Amino acid sequence: MVPAMSELWDIMDFVVRKGNIVKDLSETGLETVPKQYVQPIEERLDMNNVVNQDLIPVIDMSKYLEDPKVAESICLVAKKWGFFQVINHGVPIEFLGKVEETIRQLFRLPAEAKMKYTKENSPTCNVRYGTSFIP
Repeated sequence: MVPAMSELWDIMDFVVRKGNIVKDLSETGLETVPKQYVQPIEERLDMNNVVNQDLIPVIDMSKYLEDPKVAESICLVAKKWGFFQVINHGVPIEFLGKVEETIRQLFRLPAEAKMKYTKENSPTCNVRYGTSFIP
């Protein structure tokens, strides 16, 4: 069933224009999940095919300068899995915490403030904000 145009507009306004995220949507007291957030049964993940989390690839960066296989393994697991854990990367945990907090601050900004960081408006290629939300 296709959602009514007003329902699409309301969610588009709430998520994209006002800068809310799905978590914010969940905190509005909705009694049902909007249809566009419900994955059709035939497309849902078969839990019998889920791999144990102990098998998620781990990339050890401690020898990345000397060992070309490190770069090869990153490419391989990125293609095969789409994600992986990186260890021994040398980035201090305090810095990672600051990056995480900065990201949270960005996402807490009103939508208008975030718009200056979109691909079209950002003064730098290093910082861009975008959304993949498509109702």
